Amino acid sequence: MATSIELNEKLLAQAMKLGGMRTKKAAVNEALAEYVQRREQLKVTELFGKIEFDEAYDYKTQRKVP
Repeated sequence: MATSIELNEKLLAQAMKLGGMRTKKAAVNEALAEYVQRREQLKVTELFGKIEFDEAYDYKTQRKVP
């Protein structure tokens, strides 16, 4: 989808350099992916303290090799 937007050229150049991207499109797509990932992580942290769990559950039992 073609979109025309004005971007901060200094920030874009810095992002491309830091991320090793060769194109503006790659830098913008990477930035959008990281933004979405971060927002999804924030949703999870909002659940802290709201979900009840079984204190007797031993998660380490799943790690044992039969």
